[in-house]
Amino acid sequence: MEDKLLEKIESPQDIKNLSVKELENLSDEIRQEIVSVVSKNGGHLSPNLGIVELTVALHKVFDSPKDKIVFDVGHQCYAHKMLTGRYKQMDTLRKEGGLSGFPSHLENPNDAFGAGHSSTSISAAYGLQCANILNDDDSYVVAVIGDGALSGGLAFEGLNNAGRSKKNFIVVLNDNKMSISKNVGSMARYLTSIRVNPSYLNTKSKVERFLTKVPVIGKGLLGFFRGLKNFIKRRVFKSRTIFEDMGFYYYGPFDGHNIGELITALNAAKRKKGPVLIHAVTTKGKGYEFAEKNPKGFHGTAPFDVDTGLTNGGSKSYSDVFGETLCQIAEKDEKICAITAAMQLGTGLSSFAQKYKSRFFDVGIAEEHAVTFGCGLAMGGMIPVFAVYSTFLQRSYDQIIHDASIQKLHIILAIDRAGIVGEDGKTHQGLFDTSFLNNIPNVTILCPSYFDELRFMLKNAIYNESEIVAVRYPRGRELYKPKNFLIKDSKYVFFGDEKSDILIITYGRLFSFACECMERLEKQGISACILKLNTVKPIDSSAVIGAKDFKYCFFFEEGICCGGIGEHFLCKLIENDFTGKYTLTAIDDQYVEQSTVASALKKYKLDTDGMEEVILKKIKCDGELCGKEKT
Repeated sequence: MEDKLLEKIESPQDIKNLSVKELENLSDEIRQEIVSVVSKNGGHLSPNLGIVELTVALHKVFDSPKDKIVFDVGHQCYAHKMLTGRYKQMDTLRKEGGLSGFPSHLENPNDAFGAGHSSTSISAAYGLQCANILNDDDSYVVAVIGDGALSGGLAFEGLNNAGRSKKNFIVVLNDNKMSISKNVGSMARYLTSIRVNPSYLNTKSKVERFLTKVPVIGKGLLGFFRGLKNFIKRRVFKSRTIFEDMGFYYYGPFDGHNIGELITALNAAKRKKGPVLIHAVTTKGKGYEFAEKNPKGFHGTAPFDVDTGLTNGGSKSYSDVFGETLCQIAEKDEKICAITAAMQLGTGLSSFAQKYKSRFFDVGIAEEHAVTFGCGLAMGGMIPVFAVYSTFLQRSYDQIIHDASIQKLHIILAIDRAGIVGEDGKTHQGLFDTSFLNNIPNVTILCPSYFDELRFMLKNAIYNESEIVAVRYPRGRELYKPKNFLIKDSKYVFFGDEKSDILIITYGRLFSFACECMERLEKQGISACILKLNTVKPIDSSAVIGAKDFKYCFFFEEGICCGGIGEHFLCKLIENDFTGKYTLTAIDDQYVEQSTVASALKKYKLDTDGMEEVILKKIKCDGELCGKEKT
């Protein structure tokens, strides 16, 4: 049995002398490895399967890391990682201490620029190219953008800047006709018109076939053919492409799975002076039947069975409950509108999109626009609900202040994936939203711990609150709930022995761990009470007054420490003459690396074991154990 070609690849230099046929075989091996790894570890499957040949061609033509290849979003970098010396580490992908699922220059110098969020590649790559020019460095910089990232405004800011500069610069458009959700907007329709125009494609194909049959002088006609191709495009489209209008030379569209054609196009781009855009048409999920048929479902996936394409299923999630509840509310209220930024499936809005098409708005990968668009809806008398992952809400900060808060508009932020999210790592953790929203006037933040709380908090946010209301909830299922805990529609709840010396303060899903911790302490003869904050902004003054007489206050927060709810609560306690001891456990000035959620919570002492350890260490250090009665 012959050794795999992939086994022999230690760096991009190892593919330089391979024939096109060998590169095609290598692509097949890479694709098989991607399916194998993602089926075990989870990850982004469809985007990576679609970009294999394009990645191979890029590394055939360019000399990474001297030449810099910048991948947009970065979730399509698996083939790139295999070709840059990391094939034997692929089994660690997205695992704690293993390879990141995104590019990271801290991991490998071939990762020219880190990513995780969309539409950044062109700006970053153009900055790298300008740095090359200033450093008299003649190496190439290539931005690879696709998967709907051209629906993001930042991409056009980069194109506008780079196109008018006339500097040598290469952009490769990986046009797979999709983002996470179906591509929306005029750019998607525009690219489709280029891809499928039969007049252009048929004429191009016929001319190419003719030239390949012309003996001896065929190569001499190459220059003529290039001019003819441009003439054909002008005749078919009657005008220049939008990229040409922005200052780019436009080459394409090309078959993104034809390595020979891609190599020719990339070499032509290297020779061209000025900014060039290469348009490659690819198939998302290429080579794995289930992913080709359901590219959205396999965009980002949990581990699955390769033979059936089925995941282990799983219980109902907060996203599911949010989507169901919003549909129920919208059925009775025609003013309810739902907004998503290309995350219809992930945020649980698929049913809403089907049932209430006129009130569902997928704005593309454009979180800034989403918030201001929602503000327009609110000003027009509608009730907008923007469902967004916590990590992506960061991109809307100015709009939340300038367009929503200052104007006191009623807009609902349904913040999904709040807190630690796990294997996607530091670019995707939802740890900043409470801190940055906590500092904005006219904002209310609600934090459910259970599905039923999410249901009535969403209704309260819509009908019983005003201005900006954020409802934040974690990824996945609900956790442990004590039998004697009754869900109440209140801003806070004291649960446990209110006469004890120890108060555990928390919110969101950490309440489940706090309950388990309290039960453990009770088995050791240590009584405690929990203050569960349902509304973390504004903090109810009576909750503070109820907490100020406890001897020990332990605040556990699944968010960053600086500017968070725990710091704010301490300030309120001090204002009310708190004389006890206060311990805040949160994420302190660092990014949370990839791991399972359980592992990260354990590391930062935010799970049951960690809470117990923090509390026992503090009270034992003080030389006392806290009994049932206050002294």
